Amino acid sequence: MPRFARNENEPPSKDKGAKTMTEQLTGAESLIKSLEAAGVDTVFGIPGGAVLPAYDPLLDSKQIRHYLVRHEQGAGHAASGYAYATGRPGVCMATSGPGATNLVTPIADAYMDSVPMVAITGQVPSASIGSDAFQEADIRGITLPITKHSYLVTDPAEIPQAVAEAFHIASTGRPGPVLVDVSKDAMQAMTTFSWPGSVDLPGYRPVTRPHAKQVREAARLIAESRRPVLYVGGGVLRARASKELRVLAEMTGIPVVTTLMARGAFPDSHKLHLGMPGMHGTVAAVGGLQKADLLICLGARFDDRVTGKLSSFAPHAKVVHADVDPAEISKNRTADVPIVGDCREVIADLVVAIQAEHEAGRRGDYAAWWRLLDEWKSRYPLGYDKPDDGTMAPQQVIEKIGQAAGPEALYVAGVGQHQMWAAQFISYENPGTFINSGGLGTMGYSVPAAMGAKVGAPDKTVWSIDGDGCFQMTNQELATCALEGIPIKVAVINNSSLGMVRQWQTLFYGGRYSNTDLHRRGSGGERPDAVTRIPDFAKLAEAYGCVGLRCEKTEDIDETIEKAMEINDQPVVVDFVVHRDAMVWPMVAAGMSNDDIKIARDLAPAFHNDDL
Repeated sequence: MPRFARNENEPPSKDKGAKTMTEQLTGAESLIKSLEAAGVDTVFGIPGGAVLPAYDPLLDSKQIRHYLVRHEQGAGHAASGYAYATGRPGVCMATSGPGATNLVTPIADAYMDSVPMVAITGQVPSASIGSDAFQEADIRGITLPITKHSYLVTDPAEIPQAVAEAFHIASTGRPGPVLVDVSKDAMQAMTTFSWPGSVDLPGYRPVTRPHAKQVREAARLIAESRRPVLYVGGGVLRARASKELRVLAEMTGIPVVTTLMARGAFPDSHKLHLGMPGMHGTVAAVGGLQKADLLICLGARFDDRVTGKLSSFAPHAKVVHADVDPAEISKNRTADVPIVGDCREVIADLVVAIQAEHEAGRRGDYAAWWRLLDEWKSRYPLGYDKPDDGTMAPQQVIEKIGQAAGPEALYVAGVGQHQMWAAQFISYENPGTFINSGGLGTMGYSVPAAMGAKVGAPDKTVWSIDGDGCFQMTNQELATCALEGIPIKVAVINNSSLGMVRQWQTLFYGGRYSNTDLHRRGSGGERPDAVTRIPDFAKLAEAYGCVGLRCEKTEDIDETIEKAMEINDQPVVVDFVVHRDAMVWPMVAAGMSNDDIKIARDLAPAFHNDDL
């Protein structure tokens, strides 16, 4: 992510209501001027009593555009989507108490996925803090485990410094969310505005330059290995290191796997790409990690969804682990060569070190390794069955959306089956084009995050790939999109149920579908297969001022997507009614070894029997 940026020589704003550096102004005015000085142009939020003083000077800002969301959770996820699309910290704002606590989920989401975000919250007057005052909540204490840092500001003179530090912390090192909670009396009190000339945090010194000795040792292991894999995580995208990664992969010929959070970091079409690893990864990617003798882990954290049963993960592999966050290294899997540093700088130095190995005649021979991997890629490609009853395959719908919108579009997924299908069946050729909630797995993420992404990248086509369960959690943000002219496109993959939970109930709970059916099915005198769809998503979209479309037949998929693609002046929602029993394959059951991957129910690949 880009470093904290400012222009020290830029004069203060001459907008209506602005004050000079030496004039008296309110803490609220100082807060807005601080956001402007930090380069903020977009804020998502909802006003309320404790934060209301800040909304008054916000009205006069010529730099900051505020988007009035319908729920604070929408504000947080929109800030996340904006950060993904721009590379700059997203900003959300809420009032005290319930307003602030509604931001907890998106803050936790941003923390898990290393998304730079600054959350501004109002707080009750400082004299009332701790008294259980109306709409009081200790939001700093509540969010302590899910923020990089947090501030409670009760002195108006401290507002500029807190804001400057917040943006610096959010966007440097391992990015993440920072909370700035400002008491109402601090916003109402008079102060002077003084933007800090620098940010000096003695206890915060992220290491970005890798240790040369560790890099050379990694290069030596790479030259000696015969079955290496580049295990690429979201840290490569955060470091904007995709170009460097491609140089490294092509120079060495080492196969690449990209995690859910790294989709697009390496082109799907590249011959060196094995696909996504993990619970719903490709057989080649999962098998490659299991059979590897060396893992070069770049900006990934050995998440349980990738490793499966940790004790059986990549049992024969040594590990080179590079990450900007030293706490991640050897947290789950002990690293043989730990490298602390920014992935972009690590990869660049690694390229130089490997060149030196090559010049000395030390180059890895991966021919036999590739023969096996290519066999797996050919034998076990991703695929899906088309239903015999005439209903649509959800994978086909998502695949066709990707084909129609192309590799330059942004795809924002919710959480569940549709998220996995979006990761599997859309081809990602460019970094930053797949946006999703990976670590926290937040249902309701897609629509508001797509809204924020579209605000940040207005020239991009933005598709929200959502499920009917996820969509009903945050679809109120369609009103914001319609009123603010944010023309996102939403594909509701409607399988009439909480699809991923239903899949687990099918596989592990004997088909006992407890509370996963989202629609009412026929009974008594009604047809047993009749479905009462509540709500009608197309009508709901129209009620929110959007275009509502429905597609129920395979032969109508292309035409429906084409209609949606032609609508660029208002939001469009497409209700794709798909087969309800489609499942995500391949799959490694939770807690099981990756060796136990299934490509369909009760059907396993034979890759663990293949000899090298």
